[in-house]
Amino acid sequence: MTQALITQFRRGKTTKQERQMLIRIAGVDKKKAAGYLGKHVVWKSPAGKEIKGTISRVHGNSGVLSVIFEKGMPGQAIGTEVEVK
Repeated sequence: MTQALITQFRRGKTTKQERQMLIRIAGVDKKKAAGYLGKHVVWKSPAGKEIKGTISRVHGNSGVLSVIFEKGMPGQAIGTEVEVK
């Protein structure tokens, strides 16, 4: 399993997508990021609950990945780690 860091919500100028988050995996650039498409992601809350998601696409040119989770993510998830399986 690989650890990744949640950087922010996927958002526009005035809206944010609460089910979609951007993650960064250390040492992964745009070419390597394409190999993670379709992999599953799990975020564990401080209360012990798990929210699962799937990596859907590469975001930008630096290797950041977009993840679609099954439920809306809380703001406290920003800056925390997720497991990529």
